[in-house]
Amino acid sequence: MKLKILLFGLVLAVGITLGFWLNPLISSDNVYDQFEKYKKVFGITIKNYVDNVDTQKLTEAAIRGMLNDLDPHSVYIDAKEMKDVQEDFQGSFEGIGVQFDIINDTINIITPISGGPSEAVGVQSGDKIIKIDGDLAVGIERSEVPKKLKGPKGTTVVIDIKRGNSDKLITFSIIRDKIPLYSVDASFMFDGTDVGFIKVNRFASNTYQELKDALVDLRSKGMKKLLLDLRGNPGGFLQQAYYMANEFLKRGDTIVYTKGRRAEFDEYMIAQRTGEFANIPIIVLVNHGSASASEIVSGAIQDLDRGLVVGTTSFGKGLVQRQYEIGDGSAFRLTISKYFTPSGRSIQRPYKDKKEYRLLSGRLELEEGSNIEHAFEKVRKAIDEENKKELEKNPKSKNTISLDSIPIHYTKSGRMVMGGGGITPDFIVKGDTLTDLSVNLRINRIFYEFISNNLNNGESIKKQFKDNFEEFRRDFKVSDKMLQDFRKLAESKDVKWSQEQYEIDKDFIIAELTGTIASSIWGTKARYEVFYTTIDRQIQKALSLFPEAAKIAKIK
Repeated sequence: MKLKILLFGLVLAVGITLGFWLNPLISSDNVYDQFEKYKKVFGITIKNYVDNVDTQKLTEAAIRGMLNDLDPHSVYIDAKEMKDVQEDFQGSFEGIGVQFDIINDTINIITPISGGPSEAVGVQSGDKIIKIDGDLAVGIERSEVPKKLKGPKGTTVVIDIKRGNSDKLITFSIIRDKIPLYSVDASFMFDGTDVGFIKVNRFASNTYQELKDALVDLRSKGMKKLLLDLRGNPGGFLQQAYYMANEFLKRGDTIVYTKGRRAEFDEYMIAQRTGEFANIPIIVLVNHGSASASEIVSGAIQDLDRGLVVGTTSFGKGLVQRQYEIGDGSAFRLTISKYFTPSGRSIQRPYKDKKEYRLLSGRLELEEGSNIEHAFEKVRKAIDEENKKELEKNPKSKNTISLDSIPIHYTKSGRMVMGGGGITPDFIVKGDTLTDLSVNLRINRIFYEFISNNLNNGESIKKQFKDNFEEFRRDFKVSDKMLQDFRKLAESKDVKWSQEQYEIDKDFIIAELTGTIASSIWGTKARYEVFYTTIDRQIQKALSLFPEAAKIAKIK
C-alpha cells in the first residue's frame, strides 16, 4: 500500500515537471538532476521518518513551496478549493439559492435568490432557519452552512424556519437546482439624468453577457452616458475583459497585449468591431481592490482617451496566469506572461517582498483632488529626495536615480500616463471613511437585526409602498423613532454609542438602514441602488466629470 502511495506521489511530481524536463529553454539548470534530488528526499522521508507520513500532504506542500518561490500569483489549488473556484468563475453553483447571515447564532435569510428553488417554494427574507434535515441549526458555524445547503441538482434538503413572531415552525422541502452567480451587482439610471450606472463584481464566464444585457436595458431607458463601477473587482477571465472593453472601443483599437518568455504566450488583443457603445461618454471607477481584468479595461479606456478613470490607484497586477489541471481535482496556476496596456504600460507592482506586496506597497498614493500630472510631480520629488540622501552620504556616488527611469507612456492623444504601480486615475477621489461607531454597527450586524426584529423585515413598508421600489426610493424616510430604537438595540448589544461619531456618520447610517430595508424586500440590487444614489462621494464626484470625459473622448 505504501509503495502505491509513493508511486502516486512520484507520478504526480513527474506530471508537474515533465514538460520542463523536456524543454531545455525553461532553465539552464540540469532539470533531470534536480528532479532526482527531489525523488531522493521524498523516498528517504517516506521510508525513514519517525511517524507515518501523509504523502498527499507532503507532495502538496512541496508544490506549494515550489510555486511560492515564484511570484505571488503562481499558486496551488487543492481539490476542495478548486470546486469553489470553478463555481465562482463558471457563474453558478447547485443548492437551494439563498443569501444568508448569522445573527445571534441563527441563520437569517437575507434574500432568496431570484428564480431559485427557495423563492419558488415561498422562503422569504427574514426567515430564520432552525433545522436542516432534522438537525438543529442554531449555533452552527458560518462555514458549515453552505456544506448543508449546497448539493447536487435534484437532491432534496428539508429546512424548518421561524417566520416573524410566530412560534410555529414552517417546513420546506426544497429540491436543489443550479443557482446563477451574477457579475452585475446593480444597473440603473440616475433620476433626472441620462447617466446609466453598472457595477461589475468579477470577470466570470457570464460577465460580458450580463454587462451587454444591462447596457441594452439602460439604453432603452435613455442612457447617453455610462458610469462603470469596477471598484473592488479582483478580475478573472482575460477574454471577458477583452469583450467588455471592445463594447466601448472602435475597430482596430489595441485593448491589451501579452508577452512571455515563450513566444506561444504572446498575444495581441485587438478590437474586432466598433462596439455598440463606442460613442457615449464613459467614466470608470477603480480603487485598490480593482485588479487584473479590471485594470485591463480601465487601462484601455485611459490609454485610448476613450473616457476618464476616477477613484484611487488600482491594485497593480499585470501578470497573466494559466491554470493547469493535475488530475486529482486539484490544479495550479502559473504566471506565463505579462500584460501591457495599449500605450505599452506594465502596471505590475514590485513583488520581491511578498508581505509588503500583499499590503499594497508600490502603489502611488495621491491626495484628494490630484490628477496624473500630480503623480509625476510626486514621483520626481521622491527621486530628488533619494538622490539628495545618496549624494550627502557619498558626493561621488554613481547610484543616483535618473528621471529617465520613470516609466512614462503616452495615450492616443499624447497625454502622459505612468506604469509600474497600478492604474493611476485621471482624478483622485478618496472613498468614504467611517467612524468606529459605524464600523462596530456593521461588525455586529445591527442593521440586519434591527430590520428583522423591529420592522418584521419591512413587511409594513412593503404594503405602504405597494411593492413599488421606485416610489420607496423616492419617498421613504427613516423616522426619528426608528433611529431611537436602532440606538437602543445597538447599546443592548454592547456597541458603545458616540453621539459625536453618530453626527459624523448620520447620513451613512440612514442610508444603510434604508438600503437594508430595500434589500429585505427587493433584493441586494435594490440596496446598491439606494446607497449609490445617495451618499457615495466617489460616484457624486464622477457624475460632475462627464463634460471632461466627453472632451477627452472628443464626443460632442
